[in-house]
Amino acid sequence: MDNYRSLTAGEIAALESRGCTAGDWTRVAVAEDFTPEYISNVRFYGDIVIGATGGMVEVEEGFTRHTGISNAVLHNVTIGDDCLIENIACHISNCDIGEGCYIAGCGTITTAEGATFGQGVVISVLDEAGDGNVCITDALTSQQAALMLKAPQETRRRLIAIAGSYADATRPERTTIGYRVKIVNTREIVNAVIGDDCEVAGAARLSDCTIISSEESSTFVGTGAICDSSIIQAGATVTDGAHVDNCFIGEAVHIGRCFSAESSLFFANSYMDNGEAAAAFCGPFTVSHHKSTLLIGGQYSFYNAGSATNFSNHAYKLGPIHYGTLERGSKTASGSHILWPAHIGAFSVCLGKIQSYPDTSELPFSYIIGAPSGETLVVPGRNLSTVGTFRDTGKWPRRDMRPKSDRQSIVNFDWLNPQVAGAVLAGRQLLQKALDCQGCDAAVYKVAGCNVKASWLRQGIALYDRALLLAIGAAIDSHGFSLPDSPSGTGPWTDLAGMPAPQQEIDKLTELINNEEITTIAAIEDRLNDVNSRYRSLCWSWMYNLITTFTGIDSPTDEDIDALKERCHRARLDWLDDIRRDAEKEAAMGDVSEETLNDFLQALDRCGK
Repeated sequence: MDNYRSLTAGEIAALESRGCTAGDWTRVAVAEDFTPEYISNVRFYGDIVIGATGGMVEVEEGFTRHTGISNAVLHNVTIGDDCLIENIACHISNCDIGEGCYIAGCGTITTAEGATFGQGVVISVLDEAGDGNVCITDALTSQQAALMLKAPQETRRRLIAIAGSYADATRPERTTIGYRVKIVNTREIVNAVIGDDCEVAGAARLSDCTIISSEESSTFVGTGAICDSSIIQAGATVTDGAHVDNCFIGEAVHIGRCFSAESSLFFANSYMDNGEAAAAFCGPFTVSHHKSTLLIGGQYSFYNAGSATNFSNHAYKLGPIHYGTLERGSKTASGSHILWPAHIGAFSVCLGKIQSYPDTSELPFSYIIGAPSGETLVVPGRNLSTVGTFRDTGKWPRRDMRPKSDRQSIVNFDWLNPQVAGAVLAGRQLLQKALDCQGCDAAVYKVAGCNVKASWLRQGIALYDRALLLAIGAAIDSHGFSLPDSPSGTGPWTDLAGMPAPQQEIDKLTELINNEEITTIAAIEDRLNDVNSRYRSLCWSWMYNLITTFTGIDSPTDEDIDALKERCHRARLDWLDDIRRDAEKEAAMGDVSEETLNDFLQALDRCGK
């Protein structure tokens, strides 16, 4: 132990006079400038290392106290410089404590046999009764988790093995508390890694957990929280009686107000209060505020759950094995109930009890309505020109609470990205095909197994045309008009939980993993970051292909381009006008202040310039 020394006879005598005892004083090592003055009523067992005790530590904002140790039982513990440890009801055992920590009013802090620290735990997401499909580590991102879920079985096995190897290589031997950590009034901490600048205040239990924290993005575990076999990333909050078991709590995620979660993943800025989650994949910006809301067996992203939203994954036959997907930006209205399996398209709103297992992935921006008869009604494209969609797409970038210097999961806020625009194009073709095949005189059309009224179908075609023009216009504004650099990106796209990417690029990554050319988490992240760094170029390749499809012109002239830009501009103005009318319609209900309406309309006007 470099820079540490044995106690002198005088120091031992001074400690004993202050009520301290030791099983063997020769196993207690201290820093050179250690002083026994601030050590009292401490029992030392096993190997003990104590840093300097001459400094001050902040116990709460504006209140600092002298460092030291009092009223504690320590067994095989190392303590860094300038810590204040006091009033430990049971003991601290087999633990390494960093510098500048404040630990007070706690019960037990220890390491037990078989510790995993939450690292390398394989949980079953979506399929609640499955054998396990996601391996959680402190380096997990929404993209890695999405790969594990979407990849073929062999690739998933390799991904889980890669994550497991990382966990084995980084897992400490015993409980570790970082620098400047504050732990107060917490009953039990067993097998935990607690990162720098983390605060644990009033928690009930931390068991087999890793908590990542930093000075720039501190993590908070608060009153009554119970965290078992879980990973908590930087900037997250788990508090107010929340209970998480076998979960991953991502960057800047909030879990509170007695929310309970089991075998679930929560990524980047998700916010959960009051309700429950089981086997849920909650991608970036998934929000649930209400009691009686159950997120079970579903994959969500940029999702907002209405009050009393429920999903059913159990058909009372083969067990709770069913699951479904709500694509980016979807919502469920109050009292919604969706029977899995189902696949809901991007930016859709679900209302009522949806029990026909619909797949509306190619009907984005729709209202999906469960009829009392059991059939599902779809109003295609209706949600494109609403105040809610406009506000949502604008607020997400502003609400990213992660520090810009260190963001793990990739979150791309381009709401009309090629994956969404591709679904719009497919939806437009579906509607046109229904019109062509089922005749112009039909009152109701069957589309993707759902019922679409004739007026809704014609309106949907027009709205999807508008959405495509909006996407093209945005791409031209951000990229300019030129020939694409390469054909890469022209095929189908996927959304890896916040990261739109060409399926071809993901297939290449999968192949590299299967061939064992990529064998580490770092290499996977490098590849994903490289694809994401080329997003604008890849997006333009897809959009250019869309332009030729949409206009029917393979090599647009300058005149064609100018005409297209004018169409895009007109589509945008019409879109904003529809949103204005939607806002004014809501204000006409009588309880919206004039100031609120005017502020929104002024923001809308700025978007039109």
